[in-house]
Amino acid sequence: MAVLADRLPRWLPGGNLQTLWAALAARRFEGAAPLWRRERWTTPDADFIDVDFIDAPPGASQAPLLVLFHGLEGSSASHYAQAFAHWARGAGWGLALPHFRGCSGELNLAPRAYHSGDFEEIGWILARLRAAHGRPLLAAGVSLGGNALMRWAQEAGDSAAQTARAVAAISSPLDLAAGGAALSRGFNRQVYTRMFLHTMVRKALAKLAQHPGLFSRERLLAARDLHAFDDVFTAPLHGFRHTDDYWARASARPHLARLRIPALLLNARNDPFVPADSLPRSTEAGAHITLWQPADGGHVGFMNGAFPGRLDALPAAVGAWLQAAGRA
Repeated sequence: MAVLADRLPRWLPGGNLQTLWAALAARRFEGAAPLWRRERWTTPDADFIDVDFIDAPPGASQAPLLVLFHGLEGSSASHYAQAFAHWARGAGWGLALPHFRGCSGELNLAPRAYHSGDFEEIGWILARLRAAHGRPLLAAGVSLGGNALMRWAQEAGDSAAQTARAVAAISSPLDLAAGGAALSRGFNRQVYTRMFLHTMVRKALAKLAQHPGLFSRERLLAARDLHAFDDVFTAPLHGFRHTDDYWARASARPHLARLRIPALLLNARNDPFVPADSLPRSTEAGAHITLWQPADGGHVGFMNGAFPGRLDALPAAVGAWLQAAGRA
């Protein structure tokens, strides 16, 4: 944690500024942009996902493979994904970034999308990558992707170690109800929620055109926060009764005791998406869990360096932890 807290620029105070500046203005890489290689996979239900790769250097057959799960409406173009890709390239690691359904630039086919507790999809993806890689993986998830990754590790229990050596969740809302409530108020509602709904409603309308009668168009267009959106779209399409049922069953925090592999939970205490009082306490963290809860960093806003800031400290710190924990 110290490596992140000590390097955070003093010229950028506050969780909102750290969140927005990291996403919009901080340097994600030096030199040439990371060059992704894409594979399209057919899912067990005859849909598809797209997986982007940064390949390890030729001859590096023993190089770690890091699997990075993106956040809500994220992709390999997200600021943190590009930073991790740049770091992996420099470290000689391979990196795989699976896109949740509908997030790779093309609408998926099935009458479903993705959600914060999508552990079965996570498990299928990791199993396929594990089989191709030939040895256990290291995995990290950002925001929504981190919560879903933890839910996979919790459900897998002792068998998780056969697939992944260690896992990390970065800026993840492990208590979905607390995160949803925070995003429904004030500045968060006006800025972040509007940003998310702009793309989510558009995709949902395209899904409705693809599958007429799937849900109520009128209720969707009336949604002004994530609770209302999830109530008409995310929850019913993925087998939940309503938003509250979805948020309760998909949250990773109530199941931390079920983790059986090394797990890093990194959350800034000034994250505008994740209230500090909703973060796991040390009494909830068993022998397998490491908590990093620095005062600053916003939502995936862990920057370092002089103006305009860089994003390389985050992947370096998380990557080093994963590698060390995976060897233990």
